[in-house]
Amino acid sequence: MIFEAFTVCTSVVALAEMGDKTQLLSLCLAARYRKPLPIVLGILVATLLNHGLAGWLGAWVATHVPETYLRWALGLSFIAMAGWLLVPDRFDDADDSLTARRGTIFLTTLWLFFIAEIGDKTQIATIGLAMRYDSLLAVVAGTTLGMMLANVPAVFLGDRFARRMPADLMRRIAAAVFAVIGLLMLLGVGDGL
Repeated sequence: MIFEAFTVCTSVVALAEMGDKTQLLSLCLAARYRKPLPIVLGILVATLLNHGLAGWLGAWVATHVPETYLRWALGLSFIAMAGWLLVPDRFDDADDSLTARRGTIFLTTLWLFFIAEIGDKTQIATIGLAMRYDSLLAVVAGTTLGMMLANVPAVFLGDRFARRMPADLMRRIAAAVFAVIGLLMLLGVGDGL
């Protein structure tokens, strides 16, 4: 079950992150600072903090909400997530002058990513996944790896990556995955596993 949690969490978040505002933020930070290592480290730390808190919340809800309600809440939230994924994110770089005054590249990235992830699709997905799987460590590790898989290439490949990545197609695939997971949860598929 731990391996399943880890792989599902990694896959779901990596797909959900394609074309997301934090992926666009990765591109912008890479283009502005041209120093990938502190940007990648900032993304990693921000994601661990954000998804750690989201995972803890999901695990808490899972232990305090009856299983029947939980299954319906999870199923419906994944289906709602599928719809939300179809709406492209917009990234406003009007705060660019603010980031230049905030200190180092690492701290700027950490701060911007942590804030950008609050209430984001991947944070909500992390809460839902932590409600579904018993291993909080596997969920947070998986969702963090998914974020890194989506954002690190954006940092290293910059604009070339953004032009070649069919973000709309990736959003549709991610929406389909979320919808299928939500329907399977509503139907109780896998409850006995």
